Amino acid sequence: MPEKGFDEIYKALNNVIFKVAFRIVGDQDAAMDLCHEAFIKYFERIDPLPDLDQTKYWLIRVVKNLSFNFEKKRLREIKGINKLKENTQPFTASHEEQVIKQEIKSDVQEALLKLPYNLRVVLVLKEYGKMSYKEIGESVGISEGNVKVRVFRAREKLAQLLKEKINYVP
Repeated sequence: MPEKGFDEIYKALNNVIFKVAFRIVGDQDAAMDLCHEAFIKYFERIDPLPDLDQTKYWLIRVVKNLSFNFEKKRLREIKGINKLKENTQPFTASHEEQVIKQEIKSDVQEALLKLPYNLRVVLVLKEYGKMSYKEIGESVGISEGNVKVRVFRAREKLAQLLKEKINYVP
C-alpha cells in the first residue's frame, strides 16, 4: 500500500474511528491505542479497500470488535480487583457508594453482554458511538429501519434484564 494513500486515509478517518473506540471504552488512552491497532490492521491488509467509505466501515467494524474485547478484559480485571478490595479494606460509607456504583456499572455491562450480538452492536454504536441510524446501518450492513427496530428491541431487552437482576434476591 502506498504510504501517501495510508496517510490520507489516516487523516480522514482517525477522528471517527477514535470516537467509536472512545464511546465504547470510555478511556482516551485506551481508545487511542485501539484506534492505532485498527489502523495497523488496515495497513497490514494485503488488498486495500477501493474507496474511503468502505475503508471507514471496515475500520469501524475492526475498532468496534477490538473495543468490545478490551472491555470484556477490563471488566474481568475490575471484578478481580473489587473482590480483592472487598476482602482487604474496611467498609466505609463512601466506599459503599463506590461499590454500589461499580455494581450498577457491572450489572449494566453484564446485561449488555447478555444481549444478542446483533442487538448489542447497534445499541452500543447508537448510545456510546453517537452514530446516526443511517451510519449504523451502513456500518453493520442493514437498513436504517432495521437499525431502529434493533435499537428499540435492545433497549427493551436491556431494561428487562436489569429489572430481573434487581428483582433477584440470592
